[in-house]
This record gives sequence, C-alpha cells and structure tokens, in this order.
Amino acid sequence: MVFSSCCRRPPRASPRRPSNCRSTPWSPATGALPRPIWRCRFKIVIKNESSGAIEFESLSLRKEKVLGPGAQSFVVIAPLKPGEFDFFDEFHPDTSRGRIRAK
Repeated sequence: MVFSSCCRRPPRASPRRPSNCRSTPWSPATGALPRPIWRCRFKIVIKNESSGAIEFESLSLRKEKVLGPGAQSFVVIAPLKPGEFDFFDEFHPDTSRGRIRAK
C-alpha cells in the first residue's frame, strides 16, 4: 500500500508500499500506519495486477473501489482513531483479505 498524507505538516517518513492484487491475495496483507499519517487525511493507492476485476472494500472505513485488470486508483481516508480496519476484495471475499493498523 502506498500511504500519503494530506496534513499541513507532512510526516517525516511515510511508508511507500503499494497495495497490489495479483490473482487474488492482497500484497501486503497488513499495513501499519505510524501516528502522523492516521491522524489526518491520507490516501491508499491500489493496483490490480490480476487478470480479472477486483473490488477493494472496507466496511469499517466505508470505502469501495472497483478496478479492472491492470488498473491503478486510490481511495482517500479520513482521520482515524487507533485500531484495526479490515478490507477485502468483494469479488473474492474468501481468499482476498487484508488489514490496516492505526497505532
């Protein structure tokens, strides 16, 4: 996952790990957010590297995004409270799951 912050003062270091979906599982399946990022708006960049459509969905974050094969997009997340937020591919819910940790 790529997390980028929209804070007035950017964090010192933001993680640069794209969230890719190859065949079905998410890579990485878990992403940890350091405090400077989850306290303000940030975006998650999603890239579909599979041969079929995927849908990034998170009920706890109230976000969903459908991507065709080879497509890349993003979702903007509002400031979070500490906790864990699950996401999954609605087209493959049994095999594609992940989690974002705001610590």
